[in-house]
Amino acid sequence: MADASMNDFATWAPVLRLLRAEQTRVPAAGPVHVAGRIGRHGWSLALTRRTPPPGRAAQVEDMQEEYDAVEGVRGALADAGVDDVAFTADVAPTGRTTLRLLGPSPAVEPGIGTPRPGALILVDGALPEPWRRLPEPAPGAAPAPSADLELLERTLRERLPHAIGATEEEIAAAEVRLGVALPDELKVLYRVTRSRWEDLQGDHEAARDAFTAVGCELFDLDGLHVADAASRHYLWGFAATEAVSTPPDAMVQGLVGSPGWIAFGDNGGGDRLAVDLTPGPRGHKGQIIMLSHEENVGAELVADSLTDLVLGRLGAEPGGSGQRRQPAVARVNVASLSSVEAAVHPGLEVLSIGVWDDAPLSLAPVVGLPGLRTLTAYPGTLADPLEIAKLTGLEYLELGPQEWRVLLDAGAVPRSLSAAAIRAHSDHDPLPIVALANEILSLWGRPRIVQTVLEGDLGPLP
Repeated sequence: MADASMNDFATWAPVLRLLRAEQTRVPAAGPVHVAGRIGRHGWSLALTRRTPPPGRAAQVEDMQEEYDAVEGVRGALADAGVDDVAFTADVAPTGRTTLRLLGPSPAVEPGIGTPRPGALILVDGALPEPWRRLPEPAPGAAPAPSADLELLERTLRERLPHAIGATEEEIAAAEVRLGVALPDELKVLYRVTRSRWEDLQGDHEAARDAFTAVGCELFDLDGLHVADAASRHYLWGFAATEAVSTPPDAMVQGLVGSPGWIAFGDNGGGDRLAVDLTPGPRGHKGQIIMLSHEENVGAELVADSLTDLVLGRLGAEPGGSGQRRQPAVARVNVASLSSVEAAVHPGLEVLSIGVWDDAPLSLAPVVGLPGLRTLTAYPGTLADPLEIAKLTGLEYLELGPQEWRVLLDAGAVPRSLSAAAIRAHSDHDPLPIVALANEILSLWGRPRIVQTVLEGDLGPLP
């Protein structure tokens, strides 16, 4: 945070004036407290936006003043090489303002829609368990009977008579880059068309024809990639509450990603299509799967082979491999399971305790479960937070501020944790949460959330 423009009060003043105006719609004699988060790719500010006319989507001009104010900060963040910063400010009636910039820290994920910190990464480079899961070997897997190289090539050449195909050298270079041999059907596809935009010479109709011919927006050889776990973005707070499994009758293995998933195209809506070389117990080697951009884990069967995809012979595995299956994940709340006892199962990995209207709950029923790795508990739902010390396999823990205070004061924070988070109500002041987060980070010797204090004057209200 050494960049002068980011640490210049004047950079933030337009945003603070907007927030102050929002807060003072109802006159108040005392100081105004505002907070928010601004990043290079978005922002979260408590501002009321003008409703666009019926039948028209919101436009930049509907929020022009907000956009202009935020852009000044985002430009400063970009100059400083900073992705995201949270802030709080106290504005006196005279306009005198104390602004606190919170972070960033390489050990803290940004909060979602809040100035409070997101997950605390306690172990550098640690990955949530589903992102560490590798595919089970499938030595007996074979291509589907429908895979037909001659039919595939003949069909593609009939549909794309003017396409330019990739050379054997180009295909070999792609295999070297990926570190995996391309399956025969995929080689046939690229020998017919290398799918380079420049080959189409700007002809959008030809691009549509290519989509229709193949059944997807085909990546060129440079865009071909392995859809392993690292290719799927995650935040700890969501990823740690996922669980993956592969039933004995599954066509697709329940995984975040696989070194045997070769992504070759897009369905036009942001979902990747891949050739699956590590199929499930009932799957075929070389089957076509889809990785949804709206899901963190799993993939769904699209076709038994690339030949089937091109010919439009599509199939689907009911539920896909992304379906969450009990009992690995259990949710106890007013709308789901009615007790911790109901969540007990030898295969339990994730226990999430949500909004709860009854007496606080004991964790005693889940003590000793061998696979329990994630616990999240809404503030005030635990009868005795110190019971957490008996859960010796936890990797991720998310608790309210008071529950964390109990663990910290007792020296009972589980040392098995790789990541943690503080769950607070929406109106909770970010500053005590930041202080609590820094205590937790310090236990692991991780970089703390730095506060930078800037003083300035916004002037009187207009």
